[in-house]
Amino acid sequence: MRILIVEDDINLNRQLAEALKEAGYVVDTAFDGEEGHFLGDTEPYDAIILDIGLPEMDGITVLEKWRGAGRSVPVLILTARDRWSDKVAGIDAGADDYVAKPFHVEEVLARIRALIRRAAGHASSEIVCGPVRLDTKSSKATVDGKPLKLTSHEYRLLAYLMHHKGEVVSRTELVEHMYDQDFDRDSNTIEVFVGRLRKKMGVDLIETVRGLGYRIQAPTNAN
Repeated sequence: MRILIVEDDINLNRQLAEALKEAGYVVDTAFDGEEGHFLGDTEPYDAIILDIGLPEMDGITVLEKWRGAGRSVPVLILTARDRWSDKVAGIDAGADDYVAKPFHVEEVLARIRALIRRAAGHASSEIVCGPVRLDTKSSKATVDGKPLKLTSHEYRLLAYLMHHKGEVVSRTELVEHMYDQDFDRDSNTIEVFVGRLRKKMGVDLIETVRGLGYRIQAPTNAN
């Protein structure tokens, strides 16, 4: 899953980015409204953390521009604790949730997990596909109750497929959501990761849809 953080406070931006990366997310960062708007308008994110008080272009304007352009990515806004009007303005502009400063990073992580789950149609923190269980809270996966030892890239691949289980996901889409904007992307590596993941899982759940991409789905008699 790929996240954009738009926050002009360098220390807070770095703190959020480090926490999200440790939780298994791919993270891009921006420090002003213009850069944040550009990234959110041109890159495919699974969720965006957006500060309201930004230089160059304020967060409300950024959000209104995204929504006006049809960008439906879930957005969590950061507001000042005593500015209830910012919360109202943010929600009216199209924000999906908000957190008031100062906050605990764990709360932001929990809200981001919830936004991504809901956007993909999942209510629980656990996503199940046959014998495979993905715990989005702990960023861990199991097969028949046994832990899967995955690299960060293998986990990102499994997590994206699990969030979109039953859907065909193209190689390009996987690359866009597994790597940040500065990574030298190569869709051919996806085949390698899929092969490794299939071997480690030991169950035939990931289907190659020729010419289109991959799909993970449980057998018809399972979840």
